[in-house]
Amino acid sequence: MSPARKAAMKAADKRSAKPPADTVLDVRKTYKLFIGGAFPRSESGRSYSVLTTDRRFVANAVLASRKDVRDAVKTARDAQASWANRSAYNRGQILYRVAEIMQGRRRQFVDELSIGGSRDPEGETDAAIDRWVWYAGWADKFAQILGSANPVDGPYFNFTTPEPAGVVALVE
Repeated sequence: MSPARKAAMKAADKRSAKPPADTVLDVRKTYKLFIGGAFPRSESGRSYSVLTTDRRFVANAVLASRKDVRDAVKTARDAQASWANRSAYNRGQILYRVAEIMQGRRRQFVDELSIGGSRDPEGETDAAIDRWVWYAGWADKFAQILGSANPVDGPYFNFTTPEPAGVVALVE
């Protein structure tokens, strides 16, 4: 190998060596939303710290913009038809599966609520799991309770059956 080639390789090794820790730039984490099974960045690019009542750090949350909310609602509207077309039994099975997953990760939920300053993290976790099971159980019974055959004057039948109404968004 020629002396010039050796010198070039030595210079390249020096350039690729790790810089001292005090000169490394801090890379800020980008927190993301969860919309339609994907993790898009917020249009605003902003986030805020979630703190307990005694000002301890819990997590970082994304500060969504109006456009982010519109995108989330549009995605939910697109998915709503598929959900509404599922049988009540299938919707109940999906909700019950969420309860099973939560039960399997119960310890994690209890820990997260403890960090957040909850007074009864185990009770809150159990109540949340119970609610998922409750709604799963009602999914295929709801139409039987709220639906009815309505008496009408004439030679026809009039039935009432509840149908999914659409998307609901909660903005705080």
